[in-house]
Amino acid sequence: MAEQESLEFGKADFVLLDQVTMEHFMENLKLRFEMGRIYTYIGEVVVSMNPYKQTQLYGKDVIEQYQGRELYERPPHLYAVADAAYKAMKRRAKDTCIVISGESGAGKTEASKYIMQYIAAITNPSQREEVERVKNVLLKSNCVLEAFGNAKTNRNDNSSRFGKYMDINFDFKGDPTGGHINNYLLEKSRILHQQPGERNFHSFYQVSLQGTYPQAGNRSYLSTALTPFPSISQLLASDQSNFKAVADAMTVIGFSPEEIDSVYKILATILHLGNVSFVAEGDAVEIENRELVSQLAGLTSTRPESLLRTLLYRAVAAGGGEVIKKGHSAKEANYARDACAKAIYERLFCWIVGRINTVIEVKNYDARLHGKNTVIAVLDIYGFEIFESNSFEQFCINYCNEKLQQLFIELILRQEQEEYQREGIEWQHIEYFNNQIIVDLVEQPHKGIISILDEACLTGGQVTDPMFLESMNTKLGKHPHYTSRKLCATDKSMEFGRDFRIKHYAGNVTYSVEGFIDKNKDTLFQDFKRLMYNSTDPVLRDMWPEGEVSITEVTKRPLTAATLFKNSMVALVENLASKVNPPHPGSCFTRALWLLPAASRAALPAPVLPSTDPCSGPGLHTLRSISRFLWLFHREDKELWGLASRAETGSVCLSQAWRGALARRRCRYLRAIYTIMGHYKRHKVKTYLLELVRRFQAVRSMADYGKSVEWPEPPAVLAQFQENSKLLFRRWRARQIVKNIPPSDMAQIQGKVAALEVLQGLRKDWGCQRNWGRDYLSSVSANALRDKVHFGSVLFSCHVRKINRFNKSRDRAILVTDQHLYKLEPRKQYKVMRTLPLSTVSGVSVTSCQDQLVVFHTQNHDDLVICFHKMQPEEDNRVGELVGVLVDHFKTTKRELQVRVSDCIQLSLRGRKRLVAVETRHELAFPDFGKSRDGFVLYCPRR
Repeated sequence: MAEQESLEFGKADFVLLDQVTMEHFMENLKLRFEMGRIYTYIGEVVVSMNPYKQTQLYGKDVIEQYQGRELYERPPHLYAVADAAYKAMKRRAKDTCIVISGESGAGKTEASKYIMQYIAAITNPSQREEVERVKNVLLKSNCVLEAFGNAKTNRNDNSSRFGKYMDINFDFKGDPTGGHINNYLLEKSRILHQQPGERNFHSFYQVSLQGTYPQAGNRSYLSTALTPFPSISQLLASDQSNFKAVADAMTVIGFSPEEIDSVYKILATILHLGNVSFVAEGDAVEIENRELVSQLAGLTSTRPESLLRTLLYRAVAAGGGEVIKKGHSAKEANYARDACAKAIYERLFCWIVGRINTVIEVKNYDARLHGKNTVIAVLDIYGFEIFESNSFEQFCINYCNEKLQQLFIELILRQEQEEYQREGIEWQHIEYFNNQIIVDLVEQPHKGIISILDEACLTGGQVTDPMFLESMNTKLGKHPHYTSRKLCATDKSMEFGRDFRIKHYAGNVTYSVEGFIDKNKDTLFQDFKRLMYNSTDPVLRDMWPEGEVSITEVTKRPLTAATLFKNSMVALVENLASKVNPPHPGSCFTRALWLLPAASRAALPAPVLPSTDPCSGPGLHTLRSISRFLWLFHREDKELWGLASRAETGSVCLSQAWRGALARRRCRYLRAIYTIMGHYKRHKVKTYLLELVRRFQAVRSMADYGKSVEWPEPPAVLAQFQENSKLLFRRWRARQIVKNIPPSDMAQIQGKVAALEVLQGLRKDWGCQRNWGRDYLSSVSANALRDKVHFGSVLFSCHVRKINRFNKSRDRAILVTDQHLYKLEPRKQYKVMRTLPLSTVSGVSVTSCQDQLVVFHTQNHDDLVICFHKMQPEEDNRVGELVGVLVDHFKTTKRELQVRVSDCIQLSLRGRKRLVAVETRHELAFPDFGKSRDGFVLYCPRR
């Protein structure tokens, strides 16, 4: 605990400083750092100093020391913040957030990994397999994201060049069930160039090792003649081991071998693309090293001629849907190549993040079964950056820091003010630097820098970066935190027409406007998007969905890079503000400029009245307040100050006893509550079951066997039980009804059930309410045929209207037996005109209307088209009857009959495709067929 450290290590909590001044603050921070104490508290905030070396502050033994302990029971540590966030989330079933902030190179990425490792180590004591899988994927995702989103800079060998916000979902037991990652503003300009002494993203150096590790495939996609772009000659000693770790992690996460292979091909594509050079030949531009085109086409799985055309030309939509091919100049071709390289890498990174999210997202979560789903959010965002040359990326990163800094201060002051008001103590306003003035300078609509930049990008004509700077000078010249060389002519550290300066909370930063407009437009010609979308590589194709849009299709102007980033920051701040932080945002800072007022604030006397909220720990709160109260008024009395320090030391032990008493009392309350709840639930279940028995006990004697009985409303726990009971009841009732059906009616019932199943409610009228006669020509047809053909039984017979081979309508009759379908001539004593084996009938098509059209589909593609005719009574609808009889017969013979319901039926007549539709006409007395452009029309009389 903080008190266990002797004074030789300095004060473990800046609140305990004798004098809260910048000198004393920095002196204590320096002493602790030199003594190997890299963590120090400011109240509930932990300050971290990056040692830039491996330490023995982590591991299983250290985790056990902090697990389940209160914040001040152990020396300051990241683990204490992680444990506080986890306990707050688990105890109160509310979302919490750990925010990691600081300058570039402060150690934020490593801090986030240690926090993740701690949470993984203390969860899932029962070793559930699915939870272990989720934990493993969450940990392994860090490795992959670092490879593709981190780079060596002059301050840090593993600097995050993107922002990351991760939600970790927990079930009611506190075990992780999944998560989600949001990424922000990947520094894709690093693809093209880096500052002296820096490297590109780690992935480009690892891809050169691809052929050395089996899990990454034995193939290498880099040519031996490749001129490194960007340079891959600066391999670090750690690249080999990191590459193996990334390859293993991608396999564990769930990337398929084909996806991993595609990722390495895309990396190689970017490297090879950088070697493409253009030369001007008259008015045209050609590629100097043409052999690279076929190599790039192979890596991107595109056609070489399409790739070549995309590199040299641009398709432009003219009026009237005409498309014009416009050749690039050498400058345009180089710009397009570089834009494509940046876009491919950014899309690849976002695809990897999305792929990880599909694996770690919470699946099949039911709050009724698994309890409330809570979240711990971990924000590892960009550090504040001041380089020799600061561009668009540094501008966005520092704006992000300003916005988050403003949120942190507002949250802390709001919580302190609410605490004072709750205890009836007068709130005293504290002077602090308000970041809002700088946030407004950047994002204010119509007046901020982003609005001015967007206006310059959207203005027609050739707008240059110096023109954008001039516009800022005009509109922001009087702002206290903005200046430029034109506004301050004596400041020679800035260049005319190039530099502007913002006075940030962390210091003054000079930005160069060179490249601001191009980076904000982030223009990528649609030709590249269509090229990648048409790739046969599914990963590459998946990265470019907008490539499906035709060149002639008008689309909205895309938002600029700065506006997209601003919108994402606004959403992030809203998300963070909605999280319940324990009890201040668990943060990791490295700059002392903001920490000093925080320490001063923490040193003020807090209210000494006990809290009425049992979850807030009034024992600890009150004892700490007393010690700070003594310290404030007796600072010069060293003896009393020693007593106050010892009171602060003993407060933890007493607070633990107090919390234990509160916990035991709360446990007794919960036991009583759960006992009452258990008895009440059993009472509700018993009441429901008795009511169910009362309502259904006499259903056997009812005429409808209980169909009219209303089911009682079940308690929630028996909702599924009632659904199962209803199913069982319906089956029992059906059995009772079927038992009473005479055997002579069973064939008709089976046919109607078969028709109901295949028509699926698509047919409006299918004759289910009437008696089915089936053999409507029994007096003539069967007797006339029995002497000529042999059959077991008649399935169906009826007069029909049909189309003959000359496309003429004729009156006929059909007879369907268990073996054949016969077409008969009624005027010639029902002479057989065509015999169709029933085994060759593959399907039947009918319409959804009241007409009597039926099409028999055959295997030899010579279908039979009929319409029922001359029925008695005339309004009989026999389509459903025929369908039900045939389907039931086919089931009996274990064959399948396809039944289709469509108002425009496709058929084949002697191998030729035709369509038949239905129309109604008032003047007709009976149905008749006519020709149409696509086939036939059945004209039906309107009734």
